[in-house]
Amino acid sequence: MRNIPRIEPSTIKFLHDLSPHNDRIWFAENRPRYEKARENYSLFVQAAIDEIIGFDPILKGLEAKSCMFRINRDTRFSHDKSVYKRNFGAFIVRGGKRNADKFPGYYLHIEPGASFVAGGAYIPPSPWLGAIRERISESGEELTAIINSKEYTKYFSGLEGESLKVPPRGYSKENPHIEFIKMKSFLAERQFTDDEVVAPNFFEVVTGGFRAMKPLNDFLNTAR
Repeated sequence: MRNIPRIEPSTIKFLHDLSPHNDRIWFAENRPRYEKARENYSLFVQAAIDEIIGFDPILKGLEAKSCMFRINRDTRFSHDKSVYKRNFGAFIVRGGKRNADKFPGYYLHIEPGASFVAGGAYIPPSPWLGAIRERISESGEELTAIINSKEYTKYFSGLEGESLKVPPRGYSKENPHIEFIKMKSFLAERQFTDDEVVAPNFFEVVTGGFRAMKPLNDFLNTAR
């Protein structure tokens, strides 16, 4: 019988306790709890990668450690001087998280009261963004069909992402796909409660969502 990976309640509890005790002394005292929680998350991410490879084989050989973000925050340019993030996050993408601005991928975010999965392109750099907009202008009906498909709408509703207030230069407001063209990110996203995160079927829901967003990633990846 297959051993289905799960996010343990202790993982959520550690992150919950970290939030009001966000300092190095508390973290050092609770490092064993952190190591256990991180290992639980890492095993879940690796299992998700292995599942994704079945429908996105370009990720073959990818390891969780290449996708997971550090829990330490970079506070140099932030008003928030909290030492640690309040979440575990991993971006599953070709080559690992370092390629987050190069290719669409699959993101898993675990945070008490704010967990979610997402995929697609988050604030793509100008050359890629321009190519995506051109692709939408030429084949917007294909994107519409993807986000209206039965599999996609089982997990997601439309596309998420900040948009321009006016059409970008070179595009008419009369373009039938102008609302997509105005977007600055192109994301499928679904949020989860803590109870859903620790439920036995969470892995199935997460990987099902990743499978459903694969056509969106393919569409964004062909925009080059």
